[in-house]
Amino acid sequence: MIHVVLYEPEIPQNTGNIMRTCAGTGVKLHLIEPLGFSLDEKYIKRSAVNYLEHCDYSVYKNFDQFVKQNKGTYYYLTRYGKRPHTDFDYSNTEENIYFIFGKESTGIPKEILKENIEYCMRIPMNDNIRALNLSNSVAIMIYEVLRQQNYPNLLFKEPFKGENYLDD
Repeated sequence: MIHVVLYEPEIPQNTGNIMRTCAGTGVKLHLIEPLGFSLDEKYIKRSAVNYLEHCDYSVYKNFDQFVKQNKGTYYYLTRYGKRPHTDFDYSNTEENIYFIFGKESTGIPKEILKENIEYCMRIPMNDNIRALNLSNSVAIMIYEVLRQQNYPNLLFKEPFKGENYLDD
């Protein structure tokens, strides 16, 4: 199973976009407190649109609680990673894969990254910016894993207007 972990997310719109992506791909979301916003449905619903009820997510008091409750392979997305995200093999659909993303302002704490340096990765980009938007980075990672796993449980045909919509 694919998991996205947000370490102390600060911007509700990013988390809402990520919730929508997780709802649409069947990815489990983990949120590590403190959060920079309320998870009150009225507050977050603006960002997650009407898909919040389809997002499977859990909230943890801290990183230690998260680690104690979740077993699998952890990957850390950081601009300090020395390997691109495509260097890793995510094709095992039986493995619990966790992608950990840091807070928007400061990322993942250095102590955590140093302890897991072999699992630190970066999404390649030029030197015009420090980092990509958090929700975009999450989408890139989810779809790289899904691509390697041949998009399990995802639709290849349009279910709402029909697969022949453009032909009509």
